[in-house]
This record gives sequence, structure tokens and C-alpha cells, in this order.
Amino acid sequence: MIPITIITGFLGSGKTTLILSLIPQLPQPYKLALLKNEYGDVKVDSLLASSQAISGVQELLNGCICCNLVGQLSDALETLANDIVPDRIVIETSGSAFPATLAMEVNRLSRETGRYVLDGVMSVVDVENWKGYEDTSYTAKMQARYTDLIVLNKWELVSERRLEDVEDAILALEVEPQIPRTKSRKGWVDKDIIFGLDARLARLVEEKENGHAHEHGHDHEHSSEVEVLNVTLKSKDGNGSIDTDKLTKLLEDPTKDEVYRIKGILYASIPPKSSDTTPASSQEAPEGRARYILNWAFGRWTFTLVPLPSNEAATEAEPVLRLTVITARYESTKWKKQIEGSGLVAIQDGAEGALTVEKIA
Repeated sequence: MIPITIITGFLGSGKTTLILSLIPQLPQPYKLALLKNEYGDVKVDSLLASSQAISGVQELLNGCICCNLVGQLSDALETLANDIVPDRIVIETSGSAFPATLAMEVNRLSRETGRYVLDGVMSVVDVENWKGYEDTSYTAKMQARYTDLIVLNKWELVSERRLEDVEDAILALEVEPQIPRTKSRKGWVDKDIIFGLDARLARLVEEKENGHAHEHGHDHEHSSEVEVLNVTLKSKDGNGSIDTDKLTKLLEDPTKDEVYRIKGILYASIPPKSSDTTPASSQEAPEGRARYILNWAFGRWTFTLVPLPSNEAATEAEPVLRLTVITARYESTKWKKQIEGSGLVAIQDGAEGALTVEKIA
């Protein structure tokens, strides 16, 4: 049977970074497949993961894997199992997914097919920003409560007192027995800690079906904790580049309590710089137009250089920029107007372009 590890955590907690840190630790040959669930319609993490030696990627977009996309889970797992024949499948949930619901669904598929076994559920807690959404996000608390392992991430960025406060808040949420906790090292955790969990969560939830029914009743409410914008910028000739100076000004604007995540793919002729002013990649900056992934969370961002599409037609068909912007509740209308009216999402040298900003359910 193929072991399945579920990795969850609130928006911007560092789930994808942690998954990518596992790859160099795996023995060779080892086939790790990723099933990714995310808001919006930009396959950012699939592109990033496939460039980092993950054997296969499936992505479920524009919905939550624990409620309205749960019916697609079986097909996505079957595709990975048949096409990749992986040694392990990692499911990375959206920032609003309930781990208990997903764990029970994986166990159901395991019983029906005999092809999978739930290895465990891991929740990533963003220590730096936990206090910002602890009081507003029911989902974030459920992710910290119903799990087999808690990974404390970004703890190096806060004081010892702040770390203790977050740990105390998590302890107050827990059910018996106490959930194991570990600290990442700048997004790195030993694979032997993550792989080989005992799936305590699934047993606990299934033993307390009445309690699960209560939590599951919030499934539709939890999806309203955030709002999502899709942003697209197309050039008239299909071959433009983003104005990186203007884009940087836009990325400097959002506050942590208004915007949680910005992720996207863009083309630039001038290599963009991350928030710490480092180049977009350790690779030598390419000459001319290149393709980058933008990953923004809580006021910090990185650009990663990725390969161009394999054929010229695909390059020309792709917009200059595609972003998914995930805001706090009631903030998307403000940010839709901000993006549309600021002039900060523009094509280099004032070239003509068509900007579209849409709010999605």
C-alpha cells in the first residue's frame, strides 16, 4: 500500500517550503508524489514542485479538498498511483482545510481500494503570525487541535516569550493525549519525524463520531474566513514583461491583517528581487525575458526563476502575470479597487496591456 502523509496549516505558514526541504533527504531512487489543493487557478506550487525533483504532481484548484472538492480526491490519488507508482503521496491542503475530515476520507478510500494507508497528519504553525489569526480563524485552531504532529515554524523570528505564548495557546486547544510538537530549522524538519506518524488523529476522530459531526458542521463556514482574487495581466502582442519596480511597490503595501497570501507566475526582462533584496534565484540571471514564481506571505516575498514553457506558442499564450491574492474576510473589494486603480500592475515601458481582477467564490 502507498503511505499518505497529510500536511496542513494556515495560509502562509510554510507548508510548501517544508515539503521541498524533504526532497534532498530522501534516498534514491525514491518517488514522492504531491497532491496539492489551493485557492485560485494558478498552478504555482505544482510548477515549483515539479522543478524540484518531485516525481508527480496533481493539483485541485478553486475549492477546498475537505468539502466541495472531496469527491475529486479519489480520482487524483488514482492518477498519481497509476502514473507515478510512488513510494509515498503527500497531500498539501489549502490554508482553510479541516484535517479531520480529510483524514477520514483517506481512511475510507484505504478501506475501499486497499491501495493506500494514512501515515499521519502534520500541521504547520506560523509562530510569527499566529496571534494575528488565532482570534479570527476557527480553522487555524482546528488544524492545531486535530493533528498527529505540530511543527512550529518561523519561531526564530520571535522572542522566547512570544514562542511560549503560542505554545500555551496551542496547549489550551488540545485534546488528550498531548500532541507531539517539534521546531523546524528555517523550514527544515527531519524526514524521519514527518514520515512514520501513527495516524492518531484518524483513530481519535472516528472513535468520537459525535464530536466529528459537530466539527464537520462548520465546513461551509470555514471557507468564508478568506476571500480570493484572481489577477491577470495580458500584453497586446503576447510578449510583454512586467514592470518589476511598480510590482514591488504593490507588494510593499498590504498589511498582515488584510492580505494573507499572494502567489503567481510572471514574465520579467529585469530580474525581480525578493523582499530581502536578494536576486530571484541563485542561478545566474538570464538575458532577456524570463519566467518567475512569486510567493508572498505576511509582508515578505520571494521570486524563483523557473523554466520557460517547452514551446514558443505556449509562452505567447501565457499572460504576462497571473496572481492569486488571498485576503481576510471583507477585504477583497478594497484590494480589487487598489489593484485596478493603483497602476502598479503594469507592463514594462508603458506598453499596452489588459488587466483583469476577479473575485472568486
